[in-house]
Amino acid sequence: MKTCKILGVNIAVTNMAETVNYIENNMDKLRGSYICVSNVHTTVTAYDDPEYCKVQNEAAFALPDGKPLSVVSKKRGYPQAERVTGPDLMGELFARDNGLKHFFYGDTPETLAVLKETLTAKYPHLQIVGMISPPFRPLTKEEEAADIATINESGADIIWIGLGAPKQERYMYAHKGIFHGVMIGVGAGFAYHAGQIRRAPMWMQRIGMEWFYRLLQDPKRLAGRYLKTNLKFIWKVWREK
Repeated sequence: MKTCKILGVNIAVTNMAETVNYIENNMDKLRGSYICVSNVHTTVTAYDDPEYCKVQNEAAFALPDGKPLSVVSKKRGYPQAERVTGPDLMGELFARDNGLKHFFYGDTPETLAVLKETLTAKYPHLQIVGMISPPFRPLTKEEEAADIATINESGADIIWIGLGAPKQERYMYAHKGIFHGVMIGVGAGFAYHAGQIRRAPMWMQRIGMEWFYRLLQDPKRLAGRYLKTNLKFIWKVWREK
């Protein structure tokens, strides 16, 4: 895929159809690697942290989950750049009867239980080969080895990682070449598909205001982060240009 470098991160120039087709047609090439789903927060974090920037850039590709990333790519000469969100990518791959096997790693046992029930009802053909809710603390070596064995023995093609950024990207980087499938970090994607978080109306998604809709749902946690990272992103991108 072509990429547009934004604040040091190589953001894929793509769209949903191209991304889904690439994953389906290049599974053997992608095995052992990982895919980042990037937004303003992760891009600013990568700008401030060279180690995390390396994590982003060593992915098979970093998708433009955040609308501003695709907008900047367009303004920098890539008119074909479109937004590819984590939840939407999940839904597109779930809906296709492509024979891929899915494993879910992250979130809480309660969310995973609801997620499995919801996905099984909505996508009867979907092959869910396992789910793990890791503890909210560093794993012991024995726990980590057990998780790796469970995931690999499941035969999973896609390992969805829902640990939240930047933890999930660091996890995928640390396990590059270890898993037999491809890891995709989707943040709150599990909660979205479990129906625990509502997506913004489509008109808000189209104009890049989904972040504001999320802010209204969780202002205490997101207000500070959005204020800091959004303003910094605008300023740094302007200076970079």
